Amino acid sequence: MADRSFLDWPFFADRHRAFAADLEAWADGAEAVGRHGDHDLDGDCRAILKALAAGGWLGNAVPDAGGRLDVRTLCLTRETLARRSGLADFVFAMQGLGSGPISLFGTEAQKARWLPPAAAGEAIAAFALSEPEAGSDVAALATTARREGDGWVLDGTKTFISNGGLADRYTVFARTGEAGAKGISAFVVDADTPGFEVVERIPLMAPHPLATLRFANCRVDGDRLLGEPGQGFRIAMATLDVFRSTVAAAALGFARRAFDEAANRAVSRRLFGAPMADLQLVQAALAEMALKIDASALLIYRAAWLKDQGAPRVTREAAMAKLYATDEAQAVIDQAVQLFGGLGVVSGSPVERLYREIRALRIYEGASEVQKIVIARQALGALRGDG
Repeated sequence: MADRSFLDWPFFADRHRAFAADLEAWADGAEAVGRHGDHDLDGDCRAILKALAAGGWLGNAVPDAGGRLDVRTLCLTRETLARRSGLADFVFAMQGLGSGPISLFGTEAQKARWLPPAAAGEAIAAFALSEPEAGSDVAALATTARREGDGWVLDGTKTFISNGGLADRYTVFARTGEAGAKGISAFVVDADTPGFEVVERIPLMAPHPLATLRFANCRVDGDRLLGEPGQGFRIAMATLDVFRSTVAAAALGFARRAFDEAANRAVSRRLFGAPMADLQLVQAALAEMALKIDASALLIYRAAWLKDQGAPRVTREAAMAKLYATDEAQAVIDQAVQLFGGLGVVSGSPVERLYREIRALRIYEGASEVQKIVIARQALGALRGDG
């Protein structure tokens, strides 16, 4: 059982502790949560979504029209699910990220129209931002949306879109004005809209639904615009500001699982006539793993707490949490593989699966290198008095 003592930290209220206990108990008995998508990726994703909806957990990622996102709850959910299945974590997270722009910036009518089906697991959501030449550099995106009558016409290509080919609706970011960040707007596009096409599904080392999308003379009504024209970059960044800490929480879940697997292996495996755990080198490895895990958790729940306390932006704190937690989870999992020896690289073993799952988290929603730039700019801005 993973260490739960961190729940006693002052970052949490009693409701968070009760929530964590309830989710832990539910996840232990939910068969769908253990699915990994090795044989039927789309089917497993739908089964997990159905189970999360039936358990009432999706409401934490997709609040009702009058609700708000609690980042600590999001992080606790992702950490708990990730310890069991990277795919279960993915399904929960993408439903939240795909609906996040609507939750944060939608009108009351838009929220009432699109959030309840997402919370009920009846409509799968996606967040379509990345492009072939605009990943880390969001301001360089080239997909366009031009006014036509009372609607908009979208043209362009998106790639590496999570839930691509599976989603019922996409939050799409497109250029409606000047070059750079100020000319981007956000739209909600249904998967059956004429002119929308899933060009290809992209296979990953750890199975997740990912695709390249094309928009060719794709017309949407005017009420599909989120916020105001030109507000899309702000919408995207504010959404990522909420969910970036949760990526770190998923990495933390992976790291906790790797530590548990390694510690149990060290206790049960005999080497040179004694348990592996008696070897000082093994003890040192486990100590370093435990330190990385606790340091990650402190950064994650600091960022989440600050956001929940009403901080307008937690860009620096969320960037620190994602950078450190994802990089160090990779190190923790690598050490777990090493402690398992040959069994650690057997396909399908828990630590081998974790080794494949963690790698993408150091890239998506802002690669580690981008997080370093963000942190440095924030630090320099504070020093100069302009940030």
